[in-house]
Amino acid sequence: MELRMLGPLELWAADGPVDLGPPRQRAVWAALAVDAPRPVPADTIAGRVWGETPPERARHALHVYLARIRRLLAQVDAGTEEPARLTRRGGGYALDIDPAAVDVHRFRQLVEQVRTGRCPQAQEAGLLRQALGLWRGAAMGGVEGDWAARVRQAWHQQRLEAAVRWAQAELRLGDAAGVVEPLADLLLDNPLSEPLVTAMMRALHAAGRIPQALDCYTAFRRRLADQLGLDPGEELRELHRAILNGTLGASAVPAPAPPLSAGPAESPGAGGASAAPARPQAVAPAQLPLDAHGFTGRRAELARLDAALARGCEQPTAVRVLTVSGIAGVGKTALAVHWAHRVAGRFPDGQLYVNLRGFAPRGSAMSPGEALGGFLHALAVPAARLPADVGARSALYRSLLARRRMLVVLDNARDADQVRPLLPGAPGCLALITSRNRLTGLVAAEGALPLSLEVPNPREARQLLTRRLGIERVTAEPEAVDEIVTRCARLPLALAIVAARAAERPAFPLAAFAEELREERDRLDALSAGDDSTAVRAVLSWSYRTLSPAAARLFRLLALSAGPDISMAAAASLAGLAVPAARGLLTELSAASLVTEHRPGRFTCHDLLRAYSADLARHDDDLTRETAARRLFDHYLHTAHAAAVLLNPHRNHVEVAAAAPQVTLGQVPDREQAMDWFTAEHHNLLAAVQRAGDTGCDVHAWKLAWNMAEFLQWRGHWSDRASVQLAALAATRRLGDRPGQVKVLRGLGTTYAQLGRLDEALAYLRQALELVAERDDDSRANIHMGLALALEAKGDYRAALEHGFQALSFFRAARYTTGQANALNMIGWCHSRLGDHADALAVGERALSLQRRIGSAYGQACTLDSVGYAHHHLGRLDRAAGCYRQALALFRELGERSMQAAVLTHLGETHAAAGDHDEARDCWCSALTLLDQLDTSDAVALRERIEQLAAKTVT
Repeated sequence: MELRMLGPLELWAADGPVDLGPPRQRAVWAALAVDAPRPVPADTIAGRVWGETPPERARHALHVYLARIRRLLAQVDAGTEEPARLTRRGGGYALDIDPAAVDVHRFRQLVEQVRTGRCPQAQEAGLLRQALGLWRGAAMGGVEGDWAARVRQAWHQQRLEAAVRWAQAELRLGDAAGVVEPLADLLLDNPLSEPLVTAMMRALHAAGRIPQALDCYTAFRRRLADQLGLDPGEELRELHRAILNGTLGASAVPAPAPPLSAGPAESPGAGGASAAPARPQAVAPAQLPLDAHGFTGRRAELARLDAALARGCEQPTAVRVLTVSGIAGVGKTALAVHWAHRVAGRFPDGQLYVNLRGFAPRGSAMSPGEALGGFLHALAVPAARLPADVGARSALYRSLLARRRMLVVLDNARDADQVRPLLPGAPGCLALITSRNRLTGLVAAEGALPLSLEVPNPREARQLLTRRLGIERVTAEPEAVDEIVTRCARLPLALAIVAARAAERPAFPLAAFAEELREERDRLDALSAGDDSTAVRAVLSWSYRTLSPAAARLFRLLALSAGPDISMAAAASLAGLAVPAARGLLTELSAASLVTEHRPGRFTCHDLLRAYSADLARHDDDLTRETAARRLFDHYLHTAHAAAVLLNPHRNHVEVAAAAPQVTLGQVPDREQAMDWFTAEHHNLLAAVQRAGDTGCDVHAWKLAWNMAEFLQWRGHWSDRASVQLAALAATRRLGDRPGQVKVLRGLGTTYAQLGRLDEALAYLRQALELVAERDDDSRANIHMGLALALEAKGDYRAALEHGFQALSFFRAARYTTGQANALNMIGWCHSRLGDHADALAVGERALSLQRRIGSAYGQACTLDSVGYAHHHLGRLDRAAGCYRQALALFRELGERSMQAAVLTHLGETHAAAGDHDEARDCWCSALTLLDQLDTSDAVALRERIEQLAAKTVT
C-alpha cells in the first residue's frame, strides 16, 4: 500500500487506487498521515480539518470519519504481511503505516541523507533527483483549509530548496544541460524565487548559453521591481557582474553553501571551484549583555529558534533574520540574549549587540547611523574612516561581515526602517531582532522568520519565582504564589519586580505581596519598584505614548469592554467610528503589541494591559465613558436581538429601542451566522449583562439576558443562563418593571428546573404567577408551562398535566398558536409518563400537525421525540426509531445539543428493546459525549446504563 501526498492525495493498494471518501474525510487522512506513525490528538485532528474553532458537530463527525478509515484500512490490507492500521494510543489516533509507504516521508529521508552528509558527494544528485521525482503537483491536492495551505506552502519551500541543491550537485557532475529544463519548469510557477534564478543562471552559464543567463537576470530584476519594489540580492548581482564581465570561469560551480555552524567550505577536488581566499585576521567582538539572571522556561520558543538556526545550516539563504515580538515586559530581550549565549559558539567571528531604544521613555530612538557607528567601532574601524552617510556606513559594515559568521542582536527595535541598514548581507551571519511591533515588512521583504512571544504558561511563571526566591519559600505558600502569578498576568517583568521586592523582604510572607496585588485599581502602583525605567506603568507607557491620538483614545475605551475579547464591529461601536476607521486603529494598537488579534477580526489584551488601559481611562470625563459604554451595550443588545429572532422566530421577543447613532451591528444575515455570532460573543455577552447592570444600564442588562436565553438553552449553558437571569431580575426590580420581572422569573423557573433545582424553580414560577397581570394571558400560559416542566421533572405527573391544560387554555385565549402546540406536546408527554400512551400519541399527533403548519423546526423536533416515546411504549419500535431520527436531524440542524442528547438516549432505548445492543451503545455513547460538554448531571446515570449494557453483553 502507498499513500501519496506530494500531489493529489491518493491511496494505492495492490489492485489500484482506493477512494478516500468525501473532502472532510480526505482531510482527516492527511491530518493523520503527516505525523504517521506518531499519534495525533483528536483536538489536533479537528483543528487541522475544521480550523482553529471547530463547529460543535466536528467531534461527532470526526469519530465517524475515523471509523470509516479504520474499516477501509481493514478491507484494503486484508491478508497483507504488514497491514496499515488506525489505532488509538498515546492520547490520540495513529496511522500505523511504514513511513516508506508515504511519499512525503520518503522525500524527507532522501533529502536528509544529503543534508547530513551520509552519502558520498557523487551520489547527492541521484538521491535528490529521486526525491524530486516523487512530486506530482501541489501537495495534498484536494485537501482544503488553512492548515493544509500552511503545510502545502512549507513543503513547497522544501521542494524548492531540494531543487536548488540538486542543481548544484548536477553542475558539479558536469550535467548543465540536464538541469536547465527542470529549473525552467519550476521558475514558471515560482518566478520570484531568487535561489532558483541563481541556479538557473549558473546552469545556463555552464552550458555556454551566456546571453540567456543575462536575459534570465534582467527578467527577474524587472519582475522583482514591478511586483515587490525590490532589487536582487548581493549574491545574484555579483553573479550577474561576473558573467557580464567574463570573470566567471566556464567550470566555476559553487560548492554547497556552508552551514552556519560549520567551518569554512572545503576545497573541492579537480574540476571544482578554486579554494576561497583566507580571511584576514580581524577582531571578534563579543558584545552580548550578561545572560538573564534566573532565566527559566521558554522551551518551545528556544526550540523554534534552534530549528530556525538548523534550517539556516541546511540552506543558509533560507533564514538570515529572526524577529521576536511581543508586549512590553514579556521577556523578549531575556529570551534573545539567553539564546544568543547558547549559540554564540556557532558564530566564531563574533557577536554584535545594540539596544536601539525603539520605545525609550525619554529622548529619541537610536538612529541607524549611530548604531552602525558603534558596530564599525567594534569591528576595529578607526573613527577617521567612518563614513558620514548612513548608506556608506551600511555598505562598509556589510563588506566587513562578508565571509564571516557573526551573530547580530538588534534589541528593542521600533520598526523595519530602523533595522534594515543594520542587517548583514553575508549568508553566514544571522540577525536576531526584538521589538514590540511585529516588523511584518521584514517578513515580506527580507524573508524574516517571525516569533510572537506570549506570556509564559503558569508552570513556567512559577519556575521564574522559584529561581529568584528559592524553592522552600515558594512551596511554603502555593496559594499565594498562584495568586501572584495570576495577578501579574504571568508577565515576566511584573513577576520579576514582585520577586525583587519579596527578595528584599525575606521575612515577609508571600501572601502579603499577593494582597498588594489584589485590588485591580492599585495593581500597577503596587508593582512599582521605584525605578522609572523598570516600573510596569512606565514600561507600558512607552508603547502608549507612541500611539496616534485616535488609537490612544480607543485603547482607553477598550477598558470599558469587560469580556475576554472584542470584535471589529464592537470596537467600532465603542469608539463611535465606522468599521474601516476602527480597523486602522486596531491595526496600530496591534502593531504596538497593546492588543493581539488572536483570531481574525477579534482582539484581546492581557490583564495588565487592560488594567493600564482602565487606569488611563479614569482621566477621561464621565460622560465620554458612559456614552461609549452605552454604544457598546447597544451593539450587543441589537445584534443579539436580531440573532435571537433568527434562532427562533416563533418566540415572543421583547421590544428594543432604536440604537444610538454611530453604533455598528454585527452581521447576522441568516440563522447559521446568528448561532456563530452568539458562540463567538458568548463570554462577552455574559460580561456585558453584568457590567450594564453595575453601571445603571438596567434596560440593556435584562433585555440582553432575555435575548441570550434561547442560545444558552440550546447549547446547554444552564449555569450561565441562571447567572444572567439573576442579574436581569435585579435590573427589572431596580426599574420597577413588573412585566419584565414576570418574564425573567419564569425564565429562571425553566432554568432551575433544567439544573435539577426543582424547589427553587417552583418558587420563581410562583412568584411570577403572583406578579403577572390578570389579563396577560400569554404570560400566564408560559408560567403554567414552566410549572408543568418543573413538576414533571419532580415526578408529579398529575400536577404537571393539570398545568399543561391550564397553559393550553391561556394560549387559546391569547390566540398564540405556537404556544398551543407546545402545550399539547407537554400534555401528551405527561400522558406518556402516566402510562396513557394511546392518549399521548393522539395528542402528540395534534401537536405535530400544528408545529408543521406554523413551520417551527424546534417545536417539530420536540414533538417528534414525544411521539417516538409513545410509539416505543406501544411496541412500535420501527416507528419510534423513525420519529427519533427525524427529531435528531432537526436538533442537529438547529445546533440544540441538550435535546440531541435526550433524543439519542431515547433512540438507544429503542435499539436496546429491539435487541440491537451495538446500536444502543453507539447512541448512548454519542449522547454521553454531548452531556459531558453540557451543564447537567444526566451524564452520571447514562454512564451507568452503558456499563450495565456492557456487562449484559459480556455475560
